[in-house]
Amino acid sequence: MGHEELLARHRAVMPDWMALYYDRPIELASASGRRVTDREGRTYLDFFAGILTNAVGYDVAEISDAIRSQLDTGVLHSSTLYLIRSQVELAEKIAELSGIPDAKVFFTNSGTEANETALMLATKFRRSDQVLALRNSYHGRAFATVAITGNRGWSASSLSPVKVSWVHGGYRFRSPFKDLSDADYVKACVADLREVIETTTAGDVACMIVEPIQGVGGFSSPPDGLFRAFKEVLDEYGILFVSDEVQTGWGRTGEHFWGIQSHGVTPDAMTFAKGLGNGLAIGGVVARGDLMDCLTANSLSTFGGNPIATTGALATLNYLLDHDLQANAAKLGDRLIGGLRSIAEDRPAVGDVRGKGLMVGIEMVGADGAPDPAKAVEVLEGTRERGLLVGKGGLYGNVIRLAPPMTLTEDEVEEALGILEDVL
Repeated sequence: MGHEELLARHRAVMPDWMALYYDRPIELASASGRRVTDREGRTYLDFFAGILTNAVGYDVAEISDAIRSQLDTGVLHSSTLYLIRSQVELAEKIAELSGIPDAKVFFTNSGTEANETALMLATKFRRSDQVLALRNSYHGRAFATVAITGNRGWSASSLSPVKVSWVHGGYRFRSPFKDLSDADYVKACVADLREVIETTTAGDVACMIVEPIQGVGGFSSPPDGLFRAFKEVLDEYGILFVSDEVQTGWGRTGEHFWGIQSHGVTPDAMTFAKGLGNGLAIGGVVARGDLMDCLTANSLSTFGGNPIATTGALATLNYLLDHDLQANAAKLGDRLIGGLRSIAEDRPAVGDVRGKGLMVGIEMVGADGAPDPAKAVEVLEGTRERGLLVGKGGLYGNVIRLAPPMTLTEDEVEEALGILEDVL
């Protein structure tokens, strides 16, 4: 069965709002390393990795063997009502890596669930339904996470279980403060935060949640140190600070294991997902023990932290650490960003090249500097035609997102740069 027939069947039974890439959507049938092959036999270099989820690449023996060993036991599921050895071992490792004092971990099935859990903990702990979030943010597709998503293209409903106030800072390229120096930009955003707290809240806010680098928002980020300055203000009010590490965790930014560490601050809680499972469904929250233990009602997760997911995630995390993929992300990310900036010098359609490590955004603009989503679509289609898969996002849908597996090689970076230079 080819792509056209499957597409027709998809449209008949799947929601209209479920996006598909490309004029002619493709089905991925097999994969190895950093390459995927579609059902019609075309092979591509994958520079989006299932939206940053296939962080270690495809068909990695150490991960596949660990999953098979768990399958061989026959225990695919038990629920959290029973002890799960791989869950405990994974939680111990994440708690230690988090840097959060007395950390405890709760596992979920996705980043959306993780952020919902963080909101429940923060609002219960602070006995407040007020939340601070960044403009241009994205935190998931559930009821509360849609409410704290500051991007109209992903805000499916105006209804909300929390009261949200919006703060400047995450998307610098089109910010009213964009022409300021780093130091003055931070000062302006901190002043905005104070004003928002004083004018739009009752002061007893539950938490502020941020993405160190905004994912769906087009891989945009503020100057390093902004969130440290934010936390100093939050601490004055007793407001909790939550870092959404769903896309920035596990060393992808190169310079640090967690994205928030570039700001020199330790959050009260972090959420995670995507790359930890290398394709398996897993997410979670790591938080201060008193915050995690604040719930007074019974709770559990039927599927979160199940034996298959935690076994695969533990193997993924061990592989990532044993092979120092964070260092590889830093090295090859520098080459990728540097190469793209050189390409962009004589291409006015590229308004901005930004990112850290293997998390890189290319913002496409028109002659007047306005967002040009049509150009982004051309790049998306053009790279696919030449054998490269990339992502797309941003507030205006005009940003190309590059986030290949962290096992990427130098030759693959050069291959991708050649294709991108041709297409751009």
